[in-house]
Amino acid sequence: MSEAELLLLDQTKNCTVYTIQFLSDDLNEFEKFVEKFQANGEFDKDFRIIAKFIDQILDFGALERYFRPEGKMKDSVVALPTLRSKLRLYGLRLSDRILILGNGAQKKSRTYEDDDTLKGYVLTLQRFEALLKEGVADGSVIITASEIETDKTFEL
Repeated sequence: MSEAELLLLDQTKNCTVYTIQFLSDDLNEFEKFVEKFQANGEFDKDFRIIAKFIDQILDFGALERYFRPEGKMKDSVVALPTLRSKLRLYGLRLSDRILILGNGAQKKSRTYEDDDTLKGYVLTLQRFEALLKEGVADGSVIITASEIETDKTFEL
C-alpha cells in the first residue's frame, strides 16, 4: 500500500484536470508519463498528439469523444488518444468538467490486460476511483460540477 493524494494540474472554465501524487515519489503520475516520452524521439509524434488532446480538453471540456473507454463498465477509466498510437495515457473521466490523469506507457499489446505495466496503471485508477466514491459516501470528498474538494490522503 502507498499513500497518495489528489493534485490539481490545471483548471479552465471548461475543465479541471487532476493527477495522482504518491507521497513517496518526487513526480506525480502525469509528470512520470511526460518525463518518459516528452523528449523521446521515437514517440515524439504520439506524445504531441496526446498533448494536443489535453490542450483541447482544457479548452472545451473532457468530452467523451476525446477518449477511448477502457477498464470495466462500472468505472470511469479512459485512455488517450482515441486514434492509433504507440502510446496510451490513462485517466478517470468523471464528467465533462473533471478529469484525473494517471500514467501511461508504450502500447505493445492489443489490450491493456495483456501488458502488466498498462494493467497496473488502469488498476491504480480503478482503485483510486473506488476510494473517491468511498470518500464521497463518508463526506471526506466532495465532488461539485467542476471540482473535487478533499484534503484526504488515499491508501492505494
